[in-house]
Amino acid sequence: MQLTPARRSLALFTLALGGFGIGTTEFATMGILPLAASDLVPAFDADPAGGIAHAGWLITAYALGVVVGAPLVSVWAARMSQKTLVLLLAAAFAVANLASGLMPTFELTVVARFVAGLPHGAYFGVAALLAARIMGPGRQGAGVALALSGLTIANIIGVPLGTWLGQAAGWRWTYVAVAAIFLVTLVLAAILLPRQPGDPTRSAKREISAFRNPRLWLMIAVGCIGFGGFFAVYSYAAEIVTRVAGLPEPAIAWLLATVGVGMTIGNAIGGWASDRSIRRTILIGFPVLIASLALFGLLGWQPVALFALAFMVGGAGSVLNPAIQARIMGIAGDAELLGAATNHAAFNVGNAIGAALGGAVIAAGLGYLAPAWIGVALAGAGFLIAIWSLAVDRQPDTATHHVVATVLGPTTAGIEVVDR
Repeated sequence: MQLTPARRSLALFTLALGGFGIGTTEFATMGILPLAASDLVPAFDADPAGGIAHAGWLITAYALGVVVGAPLVSVWAARMSQKTLVLLLAAAFAVANLASGLMPTFELTVVARFVAGLPHGAYFGVAALLAARIMGPGRQGAGVALALSGLTIANIIGVPLGTWLGQAAGWRWTYVAVAAIFLVTLVLAAILLPRQPGDPTRSAKREISAFRNPRLWLMIAVGCIGFGGFFAVYSYAAEIVTRVAGLPEPAIAWLLATVGVGMTIGNAIGGWASDRSIRRTILIGFPVLIASLALFGLLGWQPVALFALAFMVGGAGSVLNPAIQARIMGIAGDAELLGAATNHAAFNVGNAIGAALGGAVIAAGLGYLAPAWIGVALAGAGFLIAIWSLAVDRQPDTATHHVVATVLGPTTAGIEVVDR
């Protein structure tokens, strides 16, 4: 496709803006969770710990929406024009986030959060594929990085600002603001994204066939369980700041920004390391994550240690993400959209598991740092499954070059698929 440099940049910005909105709606919930709990959970004042644990279902519901939506939407949209799919997903995000801010009861808000999660995985999948095609052969990796940069930037800017807005104007306004972001994304996408015809040769059967590969399920399990360790802690960061470290409420936004910086740096390091060796990245990244979580459980009560270890947990978790995604996409092969979306589904299974188990130990009276030890157990289990997966895969550990572009099909002829 022929685009002027300005049009190309604006199109990539549009895709990144959608990722920014997704990152904000997913992770800002952690920052406003105490506010939503005090408003929606009737027993919160009498039992704050139980109320927070119950409100954790707002996080779990969104994550479950991602898990359900990623494969279903990917299979349903296999033949669809990528631009049309982006428009539909942006519209769905706008409506679901507006509903999240308007629902009058806890139960209806949980339903709205589940619906808001449905387009998540498919959006990141189609954004990656469309960005690679916009950039053209030889620059696919750069295009994908730019298009998906919104997710990491959201953790530095969007999540703290969303948390601040919720504290200043009410938690519901955080979701209303996210709906506005997606409305802008929808308008820009309609104007700026190039027309991309669908592929009539694709089918639901072809996409689903990727799930017949047991190696894919092993890597999905790594993402589902291993990332749960990160979310067991991150889901209840707001309560740790105020109730454990004794810091004022505005410090919550600063802690979330610190985690976001760690995630951004970790993602960059993970991408660089994965290009050289996915195996080494996984074998080093998981022990660092486990150690960070254990130190968090021991020292998270101390304010300086809290911020330093939150940075480490965010960074260590994000180092692993490119490596795990690279393996999943390579194993998925021709099921391009499904493969690109599956990693986000696995990531959010971890979100759901971590939030649920972390809330359970808090509700049991074990304290707000207890989820860190749940995180150690989940990350440790994920590491063992990763070792199993790497042992099953006996192919040589050659470097991955532009791994995202390897699933782009006929538009990237000449790019070698590296399946590790």
